[in-house]
Amino acid sequence: QVQLVESGGDTVQPGGSLRLSCAASGFNLTGYAMGWYRQTPGKEREMVAQMSLFGDVTYIADSVKGRFTISRDKYKNTGALQMNDLKTEDTAIYYCASMVRAAVVYWGQGTQVTVSS
Repeated sequence: QVQLVESGGDTVQPGGSLRLSCAASGFNLTGYAMGWYRQTPGKEREMVAQMSLFGDVTYIADSVKGRFTISRDKYKNTGALQMNDLKTEDTAIYYCASMVRAAVVYWGQGTQVTVSS
């Protein structure tokens, strides 16, 4: 069964950090590009970071540049999004995705990140 499962979402104060994980099963995560997206109510889902098939970071949104880092572990078949210096505007549901070029092939179910004092 092909599946992507995110974890690590939580409620943190502004300035805090979280590490989101994305576990792949039923397929090899490194056989695809990987993206992290987020969505808030009433808004479209937006990409925050992307890593190519070859492991290069190909996109970091301006709003998170210098604070978020995308990575993956080929041995564990997992991806990650390290988020530092979180701001209230980072509050969203975060999704990982496996992609072929710009097309999402697999979505995870999402994990809630809330940044609030």
